[in-house]
Amino acid sequence: MEEKIEELNNLKIAQAEFISTVSHEMRTPLTSIRGFADTLLTSYDMLTEEQKKKFLQIIKEQANRLIKLTENLLAVSKMQGNFEKLVIKSVDVTEIIEKCVKIIQQQSDKNTIETKLEKNLPDILADTDKFQQIMLNLLENAVKYSDKGTTITVKTKSFDNYISIEVSDKGIKIEDKDKDKIFEKFTRLSSVLTQKTEGSGLGLYITKTLVEKMNGKIDVDSSEELTTFKITFPISGYGEDASLKMRK
Repeated sequence: MEEKIEELNNLKIAQAEFISTVSHEMRTPLTSIRGFADTLLTSYDMLTEEQKKKFLQIIKEQANRLIKLTENLLAVSKMQGNFEKLVIKSVDVTEIIEKCVKIIQQQSDKNTIETKLEKNLPDILADTDKFQQIMLNLLENAVKYSDKGTTITVKTKSFDNYISIEVSDKGIKIEDKDKDKIFEKFTRLSSVLTQKTEGSGLGLYITKTLVEKMNGKIDVDSSEELTTFKITFPISGYGEDASLKMRK
């Protein structure tokens, strides 16, 4: 009985923390949107065209931040409620990676993205949209936390009926004690760079969950020079046994 009471109390605490965190994440962009919208409405004739354009750009960026947060929250809700429906089929890894790299490069010129893709890679068994989401999350994460002007590298390799995909960036070092923590909901590392960078702390949690739902594995290796996220999937047709071996 005491264990049940303690479990319920812990659940209530977790729910309260979740609501508090989400409220905080939403409040910041909403406050920014309202503030700049008010300035445009009350001082429109006194602002220069450059100022108007700048304020509208900020409103757009903060609206996109809210959209991204909402999408991530919906994704987490589906995962926790087991409502996430996956359509598993053969997926061309190279095609998806090249598409995602193009999308990210169009969104930001902060970094150069270099690809080192092994030729004639076999397909993996995955959900095409979810695999694309995984790659976009990893690339967005690399751009967000790497130094401006540095190169992000995407590398693929096939070995022993598996395919690995590595996304490497020259950003902040992830300490060994934090390597599991970064995949938890609403977790962000405490550093000068992360404090300056907007984020909800949901991207890596969603990425890890999706990778594992598709019988894959995700790891991170980090040093002062380089941080690499590595995802591994069994090739299409190799079977469930490969997935189980890989995750042991």
